[in-house]
Amino acid sequence: MSPRSIEHPRRTVVIENVAPTVDGGRYPVKREVGGVLEVTADIFQEGHDVLVAFLKYRRVDERGWRETSMRHVDNDRWAGAFTLDANARWVFTLEALPEPFRSWLADLGARHAAGQHLASELREGLDLIRAAAARAGRGDDRRLRELAERIAHAAGPAAAVALASDPELAALMSRHLDRAEATWAEREYVVVADRERARVAAWYEFFPRSCGTFKDAQAELERVAAMGFDVVYLPPIHPIGRTDRKGRNNALAAAPGDPGSPWAIGGPEGGHTAVHPELGTLDDFDRFVERGRALGLEVALDFAIQCSPDHPWVRQHPEWFFHRPDGTIKYAENPPKKYQDVYPLNFHCPDPRPLWEEMRRILEFWIGHGVQAFRVDNPHTKPVKFWEWLIREVQAAHPEVIFLAEAFTRPKMMKVLAKAGFTQSYTYFTWRNEKRELMEYLTEITTPPVAEYFRGALWPNTPDILHATLQRGGRPAFKLRLVLAATLSSLYGIYAGYELAENVPREPGSEEYLDSEKYEIKHRDWSAPGNLVDFVTRVNRIRREHRALQLYTNLRFYGADDPNILFYGKMTPRRDDLVFVAANLDPFSSHASMVDVPIAELGLGPDQPYRMHELLSDQWFEWRGARGYVELHSDVEPAQIFVLQR
Repeated sequence: MSPRSIEHPRRTVVIENVAPTVDGGRYPVKREVGGVLEVTADIFQEGHDVLVAFLKYRRVDERGWRETSMRHVDNDRWAGAFTLDANARWVFTLEALPEPFRSWLADLGARHAAGQHLASELREGLDLIRAAAARAGRGDDRRLRELAERIAHAAGPAAAVALASDPELAALMSRHLDRAEATWAEREYVVVADRERARVAAWYEFFPRSCGTFKDAQAELERVAAMGFDVVYLPPIHPIGRTDRKGRNNALAAAPGDPGSPWAIGGPEGGHTAVHPELGTLDDFDRFVERGRALGLEVALDFAIQCSPDHPWVRQHPEWFFHRPDGTIKYAENPPKKYQDVYPLNFHCPDPRPLWEEMRRILEFWIGHGVQAFRVDNPHTKPVKFWEWLIREVQAAHPEVIFLAEAFTRPKMMKVLAKAGFTQSYTYFTWRNEKRELMEYLTEITTPPVAEYFRGALWPNTPDILHATLQRGGRPAFKLRLVLAATLSSLYGIYAGYELAENVPREPGSEEYLDSEKYEIKHRDWSAPGNLVDFVTRVNRIRREHRALQLYTNLRFYGADDPNILFYGKMTPRRDDLVFVAANLDPFSSHASMVDVPIAELGLGPDQPYRMHELLSDQWFEWRGARGYVELHSDVEPAQIFVLQR
């Protein structure tokens, strides 16, 4: 027997298999403010006593616990729920104990039904009631004594049992239950209630320098808002180093006038809290953020923990960098790739604490300028413990802040970063293009246990990634992948140029763009023939109009006879918004298929007719029963988005 068990030998209720938890409570569960967290657990004890259980919860900044009673479900499984009414970090735990009065009442009823003598049992019950009266406050104590006297002087056993079974008495006894020997769960569990934008958002990435200045880029905000996006994400906006600056298409030597990579951060003008002079001033950035807010757009910044050789830290804090045996600072490498213009920071330096604090200071600086979302560059190259500390520290003061992890790396590292606190995460969606792998991967990340901590954002492209599917499939592939990204997950994003179907790689077999905007300024004609602006706008409008598409964990796949047709649905819990998507994964050919509709789940009869409103084309179809017919022409619309009307 452990010392803890000996210390409280009468606290013998077993509380186990608490859910939802992440790694047994090591990491927080993720939810959104306003949501209801339902908690379940196995709760039982030796013998046959009646148990009661309570779900205890509070914000981390509260001292006292709130509580709600849990209900017995079946087979020793209990459930309770509470509303996350604030954007904050919460903790919850469980308390359970035998309820002597209810146990006595159940035993009394059984004995009375068997015709047994009840004198001794009634005395036991009266002792329980009088003990509760001694604990009760003014008013309840008098009423409890009155009820005890009525039972004591009842006209026979049947009358005593009836009086003891009075619901008023049961309520009073529950109210003044002695919990001194209650068992508590062995730990407190954490749940983070993020704001709703953590769960549903459409991101759009663009380089403000391609517009000119922040003042010029305000017009770009209007264009992005008109397409229906929620978040504008900017690559680094800081001064760019000149030492070893990269030229066009990642050339080792920059030509005169080449702007360099924004990820080579820092120069004589400053570092991570400075604005590139060619973009304007910090005041110009503030006005840019305010204009975005007026248009319903949040501005997200890139948080890239790296420096150019010209960054002030190189002189001020050489201990923060990696050094070669000859004492020179190492530049970044990801063999065979070399980034001569970038110095990574060394989180294993002799004393990393000042470095950690500096990272927090940078985030606090930009939060002070209206930024509430950060896309974090390559977080998998920094310690997980650092992220766990940094995100918790920042969100303790600013719970509204969102962190998006750009970590295209090993699955377990991607997942542990989400566990450590990242609000949203990039995914492998870009490389999942076949029917089976899409179904398996999206099911994995949108259902528990992964969905308890991981919110996957689907990006068909980024400045670094132009997948072969887009290179070969042209406009049909761009339309298809947009619909998939926007409807499979409540979180998705695209990089500027997607709406022009830009798909020319730097060389065959490469996922790099030819004439990449990472190394040069690009001027685009957004009204060019064949653009997808109207299509993108239509898809985003559909997302905003349908609650089912704004939820993350409600994705379900259904059967389709044709192996090229992917069919899936998303529904609201009340079934008042029913969205189904049929997608032709073959960008080169048309396909038709019968698809399965979950009519039993929807309460529809086997011969009951219903209407399907196809939202992209605004057409109506009459379907009946458990199977429907779809026909998808890749050169017209490779996907259809249906709303089922009963």
